[in-house]
Amino acid sequence: MQFMEEMYAMSIGIHTAGVLLLIGIIVMNWVHLARANDIRVYAKQMRIVMPISSSLIFLILFTGAVMMAAKHLSFTLENIVMILFAIAMIVLEAKRYGSLKHINLKAPQAFPRYKSRVYRFFGIELAMNVIMSIWMLV
Repeated sequence: MQFMEEMYAMSIGIHTAGVLLLIGIIVMNWVHLARANDIRVYAKQMRIVMPISSSLIFLILFTGAVMMAAKHLSFTLENIVMILFAIAMIVLEAKRYGSLKHINLKAPQAFPRYKSRVYRFFGIELAMNVIMSIWMLV
C-alpha cells in the first residue's frame, strides 16, 4: 500500500510540474508568434516545438490516469472537466498544426490571418489551464 501512496505522490508532482510547464510553453509560443515575421522560419521552428507540446499534454494525461488508477478514483466533476479540457487541448493543437501546415504562403495576408487564429487558440489553451489549475488549488 505504501508503494501506491508513493506512486500517487510522484504522479501529483509530475502532473503539477507538467501543467506549469505547459502554461510556460503556451506563453513562450505566444511570444514567439508575436515576434515572428517570416512564416517559413516560424514554420520550421514550430516543427520542433509542436511535438514537445503534444508530448507534454500526453504526460499530463498519463499521470492523471495513473493517479485515478492508484486511488481508484471515480469520475468526479473535476476529473470529467480535466478529461474534456485534455480533449480540447488535443483538438486545438491539431487545428493549430493543421493551420500552419495548410497555410497558403502566396496569399498576401496569410500570416496575419494565421496569427489572429492561433492567438485565439493560445488564449483558449492558456485560459483552460489557468482556470483548471486555480480550481484544483482551491
